[in-house]
Amino acid sequence: MSRYVLVAPDKFKGSATAADVAAHLAAGLRAGGVLALELPVADGGDGTLDAALAAGFRRVPVCATGPTGLPVHTAVAVRGGVAVVELASVSGLVLLPDGPDPLHATSRGTGELLRAALDAGATRIVLGVGGSACTDGGTGMLAALGARFLDAHGVELPDGGGALADLHDVDLSGLDPRVAETEIVLASDVDNPLVDAPAGYGPQKGATPADIALLERGLARLADLIDPAAARLPGAGAAGGVGFAALAVLGARMRPGIEVVLDAVGFADALAGAALVVTGEGRLDAQTLHGKAPAGVAAAARAAGVGVVAVCGVCELDDAQLAAAGFAAAYALTQWCPDEHRCMAEPGPLLEEVGRMLAGTSLVGTALI
Repeated sequence: MSRYVLVAPDKFKGSATAADVAAHLAAGLRAGGVLALELPVADGGDGTLDAALAAGFRRVPVCATGPTGLPVHTAVAVRGGVAVVELASVSGLVLLPDGPDPLHATSRGTGELLRAALDAGATRIVLGVGGSACTDGGTGMLAALGARFLDAHGVELPDGGGALADLHDVDLSGLDPRVAETEIVLASDVDNPLVDAPAGYGPQKGATPADIALLERGLARLADLIDPAAARLPGAGAAGGVGFAALAVLGARMRPGIEVVLDAVGFADALAGAALVVTGEGRLDAQTLHGKAPAGVAAAARAAGVGVVAVCGVCELDDAQLAAAGFAAAYALTQWCPDEHRCMAEPGPLLEEVGRMLAGTSLVGTALI
């Protein structure tokens, strides 16, 4: 097979899915006479499920409990014995209909998705935990898998991190036994311990200083009853403590989100036939350089000796930062259309124009020789 340009972007948040971005860029490249292979990616947050489905995973629909208790229609992605579960699709901040609810938002739906993955025959589960609405220490997730969290009278606590200050006992005897036989990979770039979760991420979930103090007491109580040492592990604070529950109770191991997703979607195999990689996201900025998808794609491609260019809506990185991250060049849609709002509202034609332009550059021409 002739070599091709591998198009592996993340989503343009609030504008286009990763699959849409890849499709438009690839269409532009093909219009310029260049072979292109689409492989949307994600970093473990929202978009992870879509990336797995675009890579050939089978969609298994699930109706699960949303962060406020209302039902959410979502899915898990399954291929062979591997399943991909995206917390954001069921316990995500974007699913709060009336705004943040830091004391009551629950991770219960994430546990229901894990159970659905087990029901589908998964023996390895990738759990992407970015974009959570909850700070419940993963108790909702564990409750959906059979755990019980009791007050001093033996009554089960209501969902949400605000109730954990009254936690008296944890009963894990009813935990789904299939968990012990399943490899669970926590896809996360958060390296905070559990105690840092409320103060570090609570404000973006709507937590007031008083809420943060209450959540900290509850999570400290949870850690004391389950595994104080695990609470101090890097990543235990991911997704409001879902990381702690996964590491301490489910036996998960943590890996950087983008690395896990690249493995799951078969990036290495696709890279083997690539002459050049095109990646990107809506905004290239300082956060991009710390575990976001484009930086992970660039690192993997560079390690394989394949050049990488980035396409984005807006670029806030200078040439030195781009070069240090492994990008040969970066192209922002605002170079073609200075109106950022229009770039977000109508990215498709602009992305195709960028693709056609790339097809005619020496970066593509030289790579394909």
